[in-house]
Amino acid sequence: MEVGQICIKTRGREAGRMVVILSKPKSGKVLVDGTKVKRKSCNVLHLFPVGKEVKIREEESHEGVVKAMKAMK
Repeated sequence: MEVGQICIKTRGREAGRMVVILSKPKSGKVLVDGTKVKRKSCNVLHLFPVGKEVKIREEESHEGVVKAMKAMK
């Protein structure tokens, strides 16, 4: 798992939604954010990598994440 990698959440209330990884894994968790997902810590086992990446810096603001995801599509 790398910063900027696009994943789909597979568990919880936000399952099926796309997120961007914003931090390196620490204790099996990463910081994620997305257009329809609140920024929060997420277990790496609950993420499915899509195989796409966006150019984004670590701990980017929510507005920056949304802008990068829209540019990707």
